[in-house]
Amino acid sequence: MATNDYMVFAGGSNIPLAKKISSRIGKPLGMIELKRFSDGEIWVKYGENIRGLDVFIIQSTNPPAENWMELLIMIDAAKRASAKTITAVIPYFGYARQDRKDQPRVAITAKLMANLLTGAGASRIVTMDLHAAQIQGYFDIPFDHLYGSSVFRDRIEMHKKNLVVVSPDVGGIKIARAYAKMLDCGLVVIDKRRPKQNLAEVMNIIGDVEGKDILIVDDLIDTAGTFVGAIEALKEKGAQDIYGAITHPVLSGKALERISNSKVTKLYVTDTINVEGIDKENKIQVITSAELFAEAIRRAFNNESISSLFHIDKG
Repeated sequence: MATNDYMVFAGGSNIPLAKKISSRIGKPLGMIELKRFSDGEIWVKYGENIRGLDVFIIQSTNPPAENWMELLIMIDAAKRASAKTITAVIPYFGYARQDRKDQPRVAITAKLMANLLTGAGASRIVTMDLHAAQIQGYFDIPFDHLYGSSVFRDRIEMHKKNLVVVSPDVGGIKIARAYAKMLDCGLVVIDKRRPKQNLAEVMNIIGDVEGKDILIVDDLIDTAGTFVGAIEALKEKGAQDIYGAITHPVLSGKALERISNSKVTKLYVTDTINVEGIDKENKIQVITSAELFAEAIRRAFNNESISSLFHIDKG
């Protein structure tokens, strides 16, 4: 394979992860200039020729919204520089929580982001653990959805004995079922209601957790209110050690304080969002997703199967 058959570039949102992915691929990150005008307007220029090449752009789209703008402008610049294909590698796909019109006069931002990506010129999307898997249907271009369970698997298998997988809400049953099947253990669901954004009230635990070790699985942890509320409810029902495997560490507001003061034994997260230093909190351990994204990029370029990287629960 020629050295420049494809090139990998990084936006500014998660340089540490982009460097790890680049290292595992065995290709240096491409040269790109990302600047700001004095008013904050974003300016992008590719520092080398990408004409006729397959281009992969790594950029997480967690807040601020400038991370989205930066990605869109990088895609547009690549298209205008005559790249053959443009794959947006989005470790964390932001604005995905608004995926349906669940009340009058609200936006469906997940669909809006899909329109912006395709309109900017993206040829393909690679991401991991969408907030709702059906968001893939908003796209009319190839979409590769990776699963965080393959990143966590080795770590959580150490805790398999006497383990029960818990979904913190009804919407997470599918991902929790996949973990339970992978680990060959039971499944419990927490029925909760959310009076308003970032506030959850635990209502009922469906299943037996008494005397069991617990693995709470979810796609993201934001304020940690739901997570800590679930821990308290599980402890009241007699749960023993409680672990978390949550892909995207958004960790806004008082999240770190809540986790530190909670009764969680260990919370595993990935590095899809750059939150440097959180692993200094002894209850949190960051596991890199670089190997999975690197292999997905390599396979996408070589037209090899990506779904064979992991087991997909079709139940």
